[in-house]
Amino acid sequence: MDALDPVIGGFQTALSLHNLLFCAVGVILGTVIGLLPGLGSATGVALLMPLTLGLEPVTALIMLAGLYYGTQYGGTISSVLVSSPGEASTVVSTFDGYQMARQGRAGQALAIAAIASFVAGTLTIVLLMALAPVFAGIAVDFGPPEMVGLVVVGLVGVVGLSRGIQMLKGLAMGALGVAVATIGFDPQTAVQRFTFGSVEVLGGIQFVPVVIGLFAIAEVMSQARATPADPIRARFRDLLLTRDDLHRSRAPIGRGTVLGFFLGTLPGAGATIASFVTYDVEKRVSKRKHEFGKGAIEGVAGPEAANNAAVNGAFVPTLTLGIPGSGTTAVLLGAFLLFGIQPGPLLMDKEPDLVWGLMASFYVGNVLLLILNLPMAPIFASMLRVRYAVLYPVILSASLLGAYALENRMWGAWVAVGAALVGYFLKRYDFPPAPVILGLILGPMLEQSLNQTSSMGSGDFGIFLHRPIALALLALSVAILLVPTIVARLRGPRSGAERQLIDD
Repeated sequence: MDALDPVIGGFQTALSLHNLLFCAVGVILGTVIGLLPGLGSATGVALLMPLTLGLEPVTALIMLAGLYYGTQYGGTISSVLVSSPGEASTVVSTFDGYQMARQGRAGQALAIAAIASFVAGTLTIVLLMALAPVFAGIAVDFGPPEMVGLVVVGLVGVVGLSRGIQMLKGLAMGALGVAVATIGFDPQTAVQRFTFGSVEVLGGIQFVPVVIGLFAIAEVMSQARATPADPIRARFRDLLLTRDDLHRSRAPIGRGTVLGFFLGTLPGAGATIASFVTYDVEKRVSKRKHEFGKGAIEGVAGPEAANNAAVNGAFVPTLTLGIPGSGTTAVLLGAFLLFGIQPGPLLMDKEPDLVWGLMASFYVGNVLLLILNLPMAPIFASMLRVRYAVLYPVILSASLLGAYALENRMWGAWVAVGAALVGYFLKRYDFPPAPVILGLILGPMLEQSLNQTSSMGSGDFGIFLHRPIALALLALSVAILLVPTIVARLRGPRSGAERQLIDD
């Protein structure tokens, strides 16, 4: 019974009236943000992070985590109804979900997405609770050389499934994030670096304004002239699934759950890659390959299960190793740091109530999503009818207010504007912004671990050759970069769908 005590304590924390209320607020706001084309989970978490500073850490993190998986379903609604993904991980849902909507089956697409997300979220909560302590126990033995290896894996993981010019772009953006992280005082010598005489940046560039500018404002700038598709109504009576729909969706949901969780545990992989990989697998194993892209319910069920499972999987390295499992968990890692909490091997020992309460809240949030989103899908869909002339000023105002509120000074807003200009050109020339965020988060950790490793080896980095785990992690990083290109060359030309999978 002792083994279940932390789990029971976690549910007691998550089900307290106060935390339950903020979890509900998080999933509702997440669904709304996921609905809005151009935004996403990373943007939503970044926007709300400054507003949670007055809350207890566990309450704030439960709310932000609720927002994270709420955006997954919100993005599905806009993907299915208007073929305009509000979240990157729901891009795949447009392939068959929107076609189902055009055939008058929008309700079934939204219903199976909600059910798949709930089932995957429920099953992977068990895996998360089982694997997190195991990861933490192993990670206790990690020293600075091993942390260097982990950080490098995290930095290259986000571009590992790309090749050619896209891989080079991803690596360049990761290096840019690390470079920005070095602005301010050198932690070892207290010498100013890249401050150019400005006192504003002596403490470094704040994380939240950069994220707000890079994601929210830059996306609004990029899509200011976009015109939404005609809305498709989804009535409650249209949500009923047939027995055949459930039978066809059962296996894809199972496969998507397993694939999504374990892909989500890979640093930098995240829900987007998990959903694309699952869609590709479902298309390969299906007996109805000809229906994919034309309204196959399997093409919605599998990826939707995968992206929700990947959200839980991404928390395994985030909580136990301090390495973000996705772009959004990189933002959430910043939230931990804002509250003075350092995720890593000792977190479960130092903050057990917070960790188990947070993990238990994932299940509570999934239940709330199922209850709220099945009947409210038509209501959420009607929000997409708001004219962009009204919507975009609201987004911009909220973004700048969030950047200002972090320190209650205009410097944060100016940083957000500067990051938005950079983000606009990154998007225009097809440079991925996620590696910048990972570099900004992991840069200080990489520098600290490198300094400690150098001290351990008396300046000789040959110490890595005598640390098997660190050497294996560095070798894994090299493999992540080289294997996709080598395999691609051996297999020859790819189909258009496979090229899209790699690019995304």
